[in-house]
Amino acid sequence: MKLIPMTEAYFRTYLQTALRLYAAEKVKAGNWREEDAEANAKESYEQLLPDGVYSDGHYLYEAVVDGNTIGMIWFATQENSKGFIYDVLIDEAFRGRGYGSLLLQEAEREARRIGITVFGLHVFAHNKRAVQLYQSAGYELTNIIMEKKLEGEE
Repeated sequence: MKLIPMTEAYFRTYLQTALRLYAAEKVKAGNWREEDAEANAKESYEQLLPDGVYSDGHYLYEAVVDGNTIGMIWFATQENSKGFIYDVLIDEAFRGRGYGSLLLQEAEREARRIGITVFGLHVFAHNKRAVQLYQSAGYELTNIIMEKKLEGEE
């Protein structure tokens, strides 16, 4: 696998999928109402990536295997040599083959090259597959936020 800078064409396709998936995850996690999710997702992405693939401090890559793009990763630099992974995506047809782990390894190599010494990320607790991937790659829990829905009076 190799990482190549994301093309604008791929970014446009990725963005359509990412907005839909992010909105759905935020609704599933109970963070957003369904009727607001699409607009909220669009606003979040516009704030983070005002210049698309050319947004300062953000690195968007296509994951390429045997000449085919099979997924992507997006991370950004933060202060104190920290980086934050915003999105990791392996196309459905390529999941379950170890590409997620390989993609993280390649991204970590690239992050080290640009001076990142610590990588952070957010994962929705209901996404057990992603939690398992990140834990198997050596990521450790640093915060746990818990919620309880309070319904009616007792």
